[in-house]
Amino acid sequence: MFLGIDIGTSGVKAVVIDNAGSVAAQGVAALTVQRPHPLWSEQDPEAWWAATHAAIRSIPRDIRHSVRAIGLAGQMHGATLLGADDKPLRPAILWNDGRSHAECTALDEATPAFRETGGNIVMPGFTAPKLAWVREHEPEIFAAIKTVLLPKDYVRLKMTGEKISDLSDSAGTLWLDVAGRCWSDELLSACGLSKSQMPALVEGTEKAGLLRADIAELWDMDQVPVAGGGGDNAAGAAGIGVVADGDALMSLGTSGVIFVANKEFRPNPARAVHAFCHCLPDLWHQMAVHLSAASCVDWAARLIGVKGAADLFACAEQAGPANGPEIFLPYLSGERTPHNDAQIRAGFLQMDNDTTPERLAQSVLEGVAFALADGLDALRGAGTEVSSLSVIGGGARSSYWGETLAAALNVELVYLRGGEVGPAMGAARLAQIAVDGGSPAQVCAAPPVSHRIAPDPDIADRLAPKREAFIQAYPRITPRTTL
Repeated sequence: MFLGIDIGTSGVKAVVIDNAGSVAAQGVAALTVQRPHPLWSEQDPEAWWAATHAAIRSIPRDIRHSVRAIGLAGQMHGATLLGADDKPLRPAILWNDGRSHAECTALDEATPAFRETGGNIVMPGFTAPKLAWVREHEPEIFAAIKTVLLPKDYVRLKMTGEKISDLSDSAGTLWLDVAGRCWSDELLSACGLSKSQMPALVEGTEKAGLLRADIAELWDMDQVPVAGGGGDNAAGAAGIGVVADGDALMSLGTSGVIFVANKEFRPNPARAVHAFCHCLPDLWHQMAVHLSAASCVDWAARLIGVKGAADLFACAEQAGPANGPEIFLPYLSGERTPHNDAQIRAGFLQMDNDTTPERLAQSVLEGVAFALADGLDALRGAGTEVSSLSVIGGGARSSYWGETLAAALNVELVYLRGGEVGPAMGAARLAQIAVDGGSPAQVCAAPPVSHRIAPDPDIADRLAPKREAFIQAYPRITPRTTL
């Protein structure tokens, strides 16, 4: 048995797979996000650890006792700042925090290597500008920093006592020489940091610590090895077989991501496309990233007054695709690809006296689909061809939403059995490789196909004018534009 732990934004998921890759058990524990000021998004690192313990303890004891290795996946970019006692100096600043836009501009202009070596525009979501913000606004905390860790690697520290990260997650800090797969002295120095404050680096398939004896006893496990693991999107890719050049997925979690595996480093910062290391050796990947996806569904469910995502999907289905003029701009937390705009915010347009909750629900599903289509256009503009997308994340549970997504993106969507398990499955597979060897192509093979959704030409035709209106709406709602 192999255990994968995914430190997400809304919760921690633990999944145990057997040697054949089938899910034997899983557990979940919820997390909350704190937003003490506009643009801020934070979590207490100790909450990750408590939720990890709860998720694992919810798995049957006999299955836990059979675990031979553990892999970690997690939300990327979170700045976890530790002092000399290895305790957090402040709440972690998360991936969807937008406070550091001024620092982004300064870093991007002063250090071209962020785009050339780091491969990406400096955006508020990344870790580097968060540290620049702390240096400017919380100098006492900055001076006390001994180590900077990413969320999953803080959990690793609690599990093993080791400060280690993998290359896919670390690439999202903007301090990595992504082509060379190592820390960059120049990029760290631009933020007033050094390699001594960074964790050691390993590939996602390498061993990266051993479970501490006291934790092993608490979890009814042996002192098993912990694999390097990966950032949530890279681990999710490993979980569903996106492990060869040109393989692609769409993740419908809190954020939305289109992920394409590459055999080489292919940066395209001009269109806000992310280019990172994969969690597998000798592979890289490109991503179009949208800060709000399934989170829009949860938000809209609360707004309309239905119980949750399933009821929101059912509500939207009563309206049907493009059956109203309403347009939703899904920028609840700003946007990355292709706009790189931390200050943009969501909105409804073209509501009228006939607007109903059902039509609003449908417009939310369409708005997220249109944003993902913007991201896919940016990837295509970088020369990346995508003909089909494997779908993972909580949004993968809705085939109805899939019909809108397939038509808006004009690609076939492939739904895999167990695809909603996502990054935790990939983390478990990385743990399996770490102890048993085997090629990623074999161990990380795609699960069986559950069903496919091809683009419906009729829905695509009906969505086309709304997509055009969506594209034209963005510049009209930016804070820099007078309405």
